[in-house]
Amino acid sequence: MYRFNWEVTSMLNSMTGYGCAEGQLEQMSFVVEVRSVNSRYLKSRVRLPETLTFLENDVEKVLREALSRGMVDCVVRLKEAPAEALFEIDESVLKRYLEVMGRASGSVEVSCSVDLSGLLALPGVVVPGWADQTRIEALKGTVLSVTEKAVEQLKKMRAAEGAALSAELDKHCQAIKKQLLQIQARSKTVLQEYHEKLKKRVDELLADGELSLDEATVAREVAVYADRADISEETARLESHLTSFADGCAAGGQVGRRLDFITQEMLREANTIGSKASDVEIINRVVDMKCLIDKIKEQIQNIE
Repeated sequence: MYRFNWEVTSMLNSMTGYGCAEGQLEQMSFVVEVRSVNSRYLKSRVRLPETLTFLENDVEKVLREALSRGMVDCVVRLKEAPAEALFEIDESVLKRYLEVMGRASGSVEVSCSVDLSGLLALPGVVVPGWADQTRIEALKGTVLSVTEKAVEQLKKMRAAEGAALSAELDKHCQAIKKQLLQIQARSKTVLQEYHEKLKKRVDELLADGELSLDEATVAREVAVYADRADISEETARLESHLTSFADGCAAGGQVGRRLDFITQEMLREANTIGSKASDVEIINRVVDMKCLIDKIKEQIQNIE
């Protein structure tokens, strides 16, 4: 029996993982956390503090370049930051608002109190504290660098998870191969047993005078049964699918969908073997194989 050399060739990555990294720029310190779970495609959700929302597209680009599949949540938090780094009040804009409101209230002779919180909510009054372009670029570089470190931690965890999945897949594939070999061996004796049972029954009927058959007729019946119950093609294809599965795992990269398709084909062949076989032992082994294939199908849903 051949054995898949997962320890050497497997390059599977899970879609489940977590990464965290920290960084600092002057008096500001950041924490970036990245989590991912399985998903058919790559979907990212980025959460940033209000002062860093202008970096959302750049952070998403880092995620897209590093990952190919999975639902990814990236959270950037400010651990420490001086107030002047968070926001500033543009006094010229605020003064302009007050002047316009003063003229408007005078023209209609309406007196009203000024709500400071309302003024601060007006567009352009409160601006990020990093208005200087040089400092903005430094901030961008720091945040993206910390994000890349967190993503690397995530990828390491996904690789470790992939290695664990490889071991489980290896175990299940070996069990399927064992069942398949036993089915192939059993199928060679089933035909002979059928011939012997049919011959015995014919001899009993001939002895009672109830039936008159020649050997050629018995041989034709055995041939028809052999053709109807022949599972050699199905077992050969299933064995080929096992090899393709191992090759897909060794290839690495985005193999999750390919492995899912191969698993569907494995299940199709197992079903055909079960429907064509009339032997109880073969049918029981097919049931065991289908259970193993279902386990594989479930596990590869988390493969990138």
